[in-house]
Amino acid sequence: MKLSQAKSVLKELETIGFQLPNGELVPNHFHVTEVGKITKHFIDCGGTERKEDVVNFQLWNANDYDHRLHPEKLLNIIELSEKVLKIADLEIEVEYQADTIGKFGLDFDGQHFLLTNKQTDCLAKDKCGIPVEKPKVNLSNLTNEPCCSPDGNCC
Repeated sequence: MKLSQAKSVLKELETIGFQLPNGELVPNHFHVTEVGKITKHFIDCGGTERKEDVVNFQLWNANDYDHRLHPEKLLNIIELSEKVLKIADLEIEVEYQADTIGKFGLDFDGQHFLLTNKQTDCLAKDKCGIPVEKPKVNLSNLTNEPCCSPDGNCC
């Protein structure tokens, strides 16, 4: 989800909820402790220099039950971050503390923001010799028509 999409959603909400990939909700007394821009500047395994920018939200499960974050407050924090940090309309990455700090993508299902699983990937498969994944074919979908017929000129 891009930052502009999150802002549009926040303008329509009365309360904010985040749901983890396993279906559990982040406790409703969470705080967003950071809204920022993270730049990752790196060399991939194929030797190509790369740079990626994302907007980062850090969620923190506080023991502060009296100060629930409201949509308009988060929207104000986002707008201040855009202005001060010169944040563009980038993809959002969310950090949330579980056993360790987890990094998630962000989506919305009409009710809750969804923390989505992220995966690592090789960015230089062509240089590393990693074969392109072949499409999977469900054998039950194949027809039983013969590949050759007497007048088909295949033999």
